[in-house]
Amino acid sequence: MNPNPLKIEHFLSSLPQSVLKGDDVSLPDNVIRKLFRFARLRSTDVFYHLGCGTNNTIRIAAQEFKVKKSVGIEIRKSLATKARNNIAGIANAQITNQDIRKVQISDASVLLLWFTNPRIIGQMIKRFEIELYDGARVITLWSPLELMVPTRAEFPFFVCKKPFNYAENLPEQIKAIYGTTCIDFNASWLLADRYICALEVVPGEYRRFLNMLHSMIIWINAWNSGVACENEIPPPVTTYIGILKTFFNIDLSTLVDARH
Repeated sequence: MNPNPLKIEHFLSSLPQSVLKGDDVSLPDNVIRKLFRFARLRSTDVFYHLGCGTNNTIRIAAQEFKVKKSVGIEIRKSLATKARNNIAGIANAQITNQDIRKVQISDASVLLLWFTNPRIIGQMIKRFEIELYDGARVITLWSPLELMVPTRAEFPFFVCKKPFNYAENLPEQIKAIYGTTCIDFNASWLLADRYICALEVVPGEYRRFLNMLHSMIIWINAWNSGVACENEIPPPVTTYIGILKTFFNIDLSTLVDARH
């Protein structure tokens, strides 16, 4: 057993940043179809995937859902080139090698945005408010954008429709989504499980570990944000934090804010 457990900050910093940001994460085609059905993508839509990487979203939206136009925006030239190869010969599909914060999006009726950088999210929300027309839908994974109240929610998928509604605070947003103003340990475990199931990218032998890690991250975020249902750290959380530290050298305890 390693006597010097790896702090979670060091663990995360050792991972490829593209994975942490959602970049280069390849969504299985079945998940893409499920996401589009959830967002009610239809032939009258103009679809944009902001930060598309090499996912098949653009091809599937164009060929299977037959949207009027399917546009992928990718800032990295090498990935944009690969993405173009994936849609060669498809008339209603295109890839633009550009920064999502600068590209023209005013004709979009459905946009997929999967970024975790708060600065980029804030900039894009301002653009959505100014440039998108009423009725445009924004699809996100894991959570809505900032304090937006989604029009449709089926964790981890969310759709927010313009004109956007905003909650006054986090408890209000959580209640609008989950019907309760707080998240307890059981809810965090179920949400982590639904996230892993929905993305269909986790081999069975890793599922228990990732469920444990994701549920702890969800609960700790709720605790630190003041929206955990518990007034004290519950025994299962203490147990799982201990397991992650002892057997996987991942120390999540450093992320738990102390309560006085």
